[in-house]
Amino acid sequence: MKQANKSIKVFEHQFLKLGDNFKKHHLEAFSKLNALHNDCYFDLRYNGLKFKNYVGVIQVDGLTIEILPKVDSYNEEKDLWQSVLIDMLKATKKLKVQPVGSANVNRQNIHLLDLYFEWFLREVELLIKQGLIKQYYRETKNVKALKGKLEFSGHIQKNLIHKERFYTSYQIYEKDHLIHQILFYAMEIIENFSKGTYLYSKCKSIQLDFPDVSKCHIDSSTFSKIKYNRKNLPYKTALEIAKFIILNYAPNISSGEEKMLGLLFDMNSLWEEYVLIKLKLEANSRDDVNVFGQRTKGFWQGITIRPDVVIEMRNQTYIIDTKWKNIKYSKPSTQDLRQMYVYNDYWDSYKAVLLYPSEKECLKPSFYPFDKKEHECGIGKINVLKGDKLNQEIGKTILDWFIKEEDS
Repeated sequence: MKQANKSIKVFEHQFLKLGDNFKKHHLEAFSKLNALHNDCYFDLRYNGLKFKNYVGVIQVDGLTIEILPKVDSYNEEKDLWQSVLIDMLKATKKLKVQPVGSANVNRQNIHLLDLYFEWFLREVELLIKQGLIKQYYRETKNVKALKGKLEFSGHIQKNLIHKERFYTSYQIYEKDHLIHQILFYAMEIIENFSKGTYLYSKCKSIQLDFPDVSKCHIDSSTFSKIKYNRKNLPYKTALEIAKFIILNYAPNISSGEEKMLGLLFDMNSLWEEYVLIKLKLEANSRDDVNVFGQRTKGFWQGITIRPDVVIEMRNQTYIIDTKWKNIKYSKPSTQDLRQMYVYNDYWDSYKAVLLYPSEKECLKPSFYPFDKKEHECGIGKINVLKGDKLNQEIGKTILDWFIKEEDS
């Protein structure tokens, strides 16, 4: 059995220098991965990598690198920030983690890749127990006995010599169909990346209960061919995880025999989604509050603008724009202020907040009017942590800011 992977944990925006477990061929593989994604993940240096605002996990050539979020320099407990990332992914429905059972208590150095693999394998196990579905699909090929519909043009072209054959199209009803081909391909990726871990034997065991399926080319367009119905709806979660795994798999990117798999998330988007979800949950418990995300308006020549969060409360509109960065000296950038000015004007909002994460303090915004305008803007800082866990009361705190501001 292959030796388990080496593991490195780093923080976003950190520099990782070549040396120890991080070798030159790893750097070359990271460079190729970055090029495939418009250089958005890292800044490359001759002697290492400078990470950007993407967090998650990458595995290549026996090395797993986990990139963790971090608000500031006060707390560098990597296990704590790993749990913060996992809890954010759970809250935004990007990850589902079961409680660790007694059989798994002693597992060490578990990382995000393991959690996604385990989630996927658990979903496939459930599908097998429920009974894998059969589907109809159409096959067109040469056969020795006439069945289905004879395709005349293809028959004439292919069988001028072989008179004993028939070029036909016909329906087949079996388990070798696109959905199962996708799931099996994802299992092959997991098998390749889990050697030397407890997940390898689990994956091999599930594959024994899975039907033999044909291999096919799978890319982003493949998933658009799947139309959900009552029969295949139980497959939706497994297919969504499979899509995430397959589309982030780079089979020919590394210089060695191993392949590369990277599951990375834009921390700005993840923070925005987390704040929005917590605000919506809190709004559901209040009668006079509505919270919206993804609301767009036309701006100029087909260009649209969209604030992160729009809150309607007490006949007033409020705008929140989330920023996952450590703001120093409580002074926003000119660009951010211009953005909030436009949001206020186009949504006719009463007040707008630039919302930043904080580790140690919760700063209620003080609002200041824009010049010669009734609209106001403020800066808010919200605790990401509550004790040694992710703060789950962000929504309540933010809505209370607005309520107390209006009541004062």
